[in-house]
Amino acid sequence: MATRVSILLPAYRAEATLAAALRSVQRQTETRWECVVVDDGSPDATGAIAHGFAERDSRFLVLRMPHGGLVAALNHGIESCGAPVIARMDADDLMHRERLAQQLRALDGDPSLDAVGCHVRLFPRATLAEGMRAYERWLSSIDSPGRVCAEAFVECPVAHPTLMIRSAILKQMHYRDRGWPEDYDLILRLLAAGSRIGVLPRRLHCWRNGADRLSRSSPVYAIERFTACKAAFLAEGFLSRSAEYVLWGYGATGKGLRRALLEYGRRPSHIVELHPARLGTRIHGAPVIPPEALETLGHRPIIASVAGAGPRQEIRGDLQRMGFREGVDFVCAA
Repeated sequence: MATRVSILLPAYRAEATLAAALRSVQRQTETRWECVVVDDGSPDATGAIAHGFAERDSRFLVLRMPHGGLVAALNHGIESCGAPVIARMDADDLMHRERLAQQLRALDGDPSLDAVGCHVRLFPRATLAEGMRAYERWLSSIDSPGRVCAEAFVECPVAHPTLMIRSAILKQMHYRDRGWPEDYDLILRLLAAGSRIGVLPRRLHCWRNGADRLSRSSPVYAIERFTACKAAFLAEGFLSRSAEYVLWGYGATGKGLRRALLEYGRRPSHIVELHPARLGTRIHGAPVIPPEALETLGHRPIIASVAGAGPRQEIRGDLQRMGFREGVDFVCAA
């Protein structure tokens, strides 16, 4: 029976959660899987737990390496993934029993898709602050390749532990350590290369919101590092032919992105604002203009950089009514 999917699961100091994660893998209705567990030099019982599963179920493969960090563990594990498709999984998460089957069905049904994610349910629910609940709702609003592209510079539009990707593509790209989130970097590289990434609009993955997650504890996942990642890809892509752009929004989000883009020689020629006290002034030499003045500026690239999903949607609507095309004439960022 040919293996359909390789599950890539890095683990470090995961003795408290790994067994539950691996049991959720065993419960999959799609049984043609292998699970590559990469023990990243854990000093606890992580390795022993993984080996216990491997002794009872030959579909588990355990790799041990000196502690080198997440990117090194992921790239080490990729080399041992033998199936035509690789599914990501974290050592403290849980898979819905239909996750592999439904994601494989999506890839089989649409050969133009290079990867597919799914919606998540964050847990434990009692610890979720409103910010994380809003983030979960935002992820649940992304349900197609078009929405993945449109939201790509807001935040990572695919919850990385839900990603299922064709092996040939991931083995060509691998993960990179650029001092910003490796998952966001991968998604933006895929999109820049023309890959189509879908998202199944079903909650097929339980994503643990723990205080010790790397996204909370590592400086690589700080807000300014996400902003640096966005700026690098905007400069190489959307702004590759223009040293100037129009910035819509000058709150904390817009200010941070402006600073990051300056590192690449990109600066705003104009700033769009609604606040009456700012109209007619200059910010770092850029005139502050109302939205209706955009139609007089010609074809300058526009970046709408605001934090809230509601205001971003209003700006999208305004720009589209003026005839600007998302992804061509403007992008939304946060």
